[in-house]
Amino acid sequence: MDVAGLAAANPVWVGSSELTMTLDGITACVDAGAGAVVAKSVNESAAARRQLDIAGYAFVSADGEVRPPAVVRLGDGLLNRSGLAQVELDDWLSVLAAAVAHGAPRGCPVLGSITLGEPAAAARIGRALASVVPAVELNIGAPHGREARAVRQLTEADGVAEAVRIVRAAVDVPLFVKLPGQASDVVALARAARSAGADAVGLVGRYPGFLPDLDGGAVLGSWGAWSSPGCLPMSLYWVGRAFQRLDVPLIGTNGARTSKDVLRFLAAGARAVEVVTALWIGGPAVLRELVDGVAGVGEDFVGSALAGTREYADVAPPPTPAWLPYTAGWMSSGR
Repeated sequence: MDVAGLAAANPVWVGSSELTMTLDGITACVDAGAGAVVAKSVNESAAARRQLDIAGYAFVSADGEVRPPAVVRLGDGLLNRSGLAQVELDDWLSVLAAAVAHGAPRGCPVLGSITLGEPAAAARIGRALASVVPAVELNIGAPHGREARAVRQLTEADGVAEAVRIVRAAVDVPLFVKLPGQASDVVALARAARSAGADAVGLVGRYPGFLPDLDGGAVLGSWGAWSSPGCLPMSLYWVGRAFQRLDVPLIGTNGARTSKDVLRFLAAGARAVEVVTALWIGGPAVLRELVDGVAGVGEDFVGSALAGTREYADVAPPPTPAWLPYTAGWMSSGR
């Protein structure tokens, strides 16, 4: 599997998270069969590192109940509050160099990641990361950017283009740009990132979330970031639209928990899929099931679901209105 010139063992990638914050965590994901691993994000802000000290995590069932850690289910949503890696850049470069050396003979590249603070600082960090990793991910879609001043979420095309252009000028390895799902036109953001020099685009970041606990107060006691299997169709919408309209390799994220979910991302146009929450629930060992589930998928499968997809104006009406079963009972009763 090749994404913008980066060769990976398979399309099941591990996304940036607390699981990839240490050398042990990264190598565990490599050894479990990941196609690629994205290391935990860094940026220039001490406040972003301190934010990890107030991290909180709540797995939420379909009926809105917070699960005890021991009974988390694969279908649960995750509401969390997080921060960036608590490490100085020089020390982090040493960790990344060791991780890259571990992954290379296994065909598993390890990527560096930056969550945007200020573009000029991101460029300096990107240049340093590029000295040890084969590719860099620039995350400008972090949902915490709406709440935490230490990171930024860009939702306008001009801002995306400016940030990517500045970082691109400093980074001489493939640059992957991760975008938010909460914007008026995510395809326009992807187009702006591509035109400014992104080699691939990640779609989409998690959504801002909030959940009252009904006993007074709120789950986590704050706003947070939300992901769940229910986000999958929303993520696939933007992947499919971008695949149709742009010539840029796509990396899917937000909503994939099973091998079928990964396949759906590929069918919608992604060339690789970043998975995080499934590993939080089942550990790195779940990667083997995911990788086995996509074994044998070829290039022709990428984007294959879009062949029969039509615009609303091109859909022929069925002989019987599709809404009829939902209203027939009420209509016949006179109510």
